Parts: sequence; C-alpha cells; structure tokens
Amino acid sequence: MLVRSFRDSEAWQASHELTLRIYGVTRQFPREELFGLTSQLRRAASSIAANLAEGYGRHSKSELRRFCRIANGSLHETSYFLLLATDLGYLEEATMDDLTQMTRRVGQLLGGIERSLG
Repeated sequence: MLVRSFRDSEAWQASHELTLRIYGVTRQFPREELFGLTSQLRRAASSIAANLAEGYGRHSKSELRRFCRIANGSLHETSYFLLLATDLGYLEEATMDDLTQMTRRVGQLLGGIERSLG
C-alpha cells in the first residue's frame, strides 16, 4: 500500500492505538503519579506516533529512517514505564500482557519501515 500520509502507515496506526490505550489505563493510576509516571508514560507513548508523523512529513527516506529510530527509542522507553507500572502494582498482568503485545507489534512495524528504507 502506498503511504500518502502518516495516517496511512500501519505503524503509525498501531502506535496511535497503543497511545490511546495507555491514556485509558493511566486514568486509573494513583493521583500522586499524575506528574510522574502517568505523564512520562503518556509522553513516551505519544512520542512514537508523533515521530512517525514528523518523519513522514519530512518527505525524505533518510529523515524517515532517522525518525523511525527515534520512535523506536520512545517505544523502548514506553516498554520500561509499563514494566515499572506493573511492578508498582498499577497495572494488572493481563493488561500488561495486552500492552506488551501491542508494543511488540509496533516494534515489528517500525523495523519493517527501517528495512524497507535500506
């Protein structure tokens, strides 16, 4: 499929869904985490899709590759914050399992973009 816009990218769509899901689950985090873990997790997750959008907006393969790498860094940061939230008892194991599957899928899609760009 030809990607005309970042919105057409399966990787962007998956990362956006991950972000929406994270916003949903973090609503249940303790209030004292609002400016701590909740904020950090939301920013890391939203950074994945935002970097993809910016990369596509640059209209350059090398720039898209660079922003995919940045998005991948944000994905790993998101994965860590999810692990921390689980270890702190803020996320149930089943929720963590679902989110881990989502992060793996996003990682696969980001890798696919990078490989396609050479």
